[in-house]
Amino acid sequence: MSESACRSGTDPRPPGAPLIRVVRPGELAEVGELTVAAYQADGLLSHEGTESYADELRDTAHRAGHAEVLVAVDGADTILGSVTVVRAGSPYAELARDGEVEFRMLAVAEHARGHGVGAALTRAVLDRAVALDAPRVVLCSLESMKTAHRLYERLGFRRLPERDWSPAPDVLLLAYALTLVSAHTS
Repeated sequence: MSESACRSGTDPRPPGAPLIRVVRPGELAEVGELTVAAYQADGLLSHEGTESYADELRDTAHRAGHAEVLVAVDGADTILGSVTVVRAGSPYAELARDGEVEFRMLAVAEHARGHGVGAALTRAVLDRAVALDAPRVVLCSLESMKTAHRLYERLGFRRLPERDWSPAPDVLLLAYALTLVSAHTS
């Protein structure tokens, strides 16, 4: 959704729903810190060897140069969360194959959790995939991320166990996918 639609009074979002937009250059460091804080709050950076992943999460400027970083903001333009939209072949693609869109590093600020921010960001990824005419959206998730799994499944994602993978010993990433119905096929 464009920011101009919101300003013109044609905003179709339910009251209180966050606005999803592309991250602005002046917000890159803030988004990086929010992402690291969200992963830390979930205990995902407390294991040995996760320091380099924290650095990767923090480097939003690099991500924005190779992928699309979206943010969720409230009415005061406060950043509530972010997600990275990745196309196959990009440096951030872990799972995406030709024609697929992948999303990574979905993070919601602790104070904004439970208010639909993660769902809004995920729906925005689906909208981007439709705009890019991608037939499928994929993602990886740690086994321990049960709340995220419930969200993905509620939105129609299904497990894709044949594409599960391990980036490090004792780390299993579960693959999920959602096949989209293209306007061209309906």
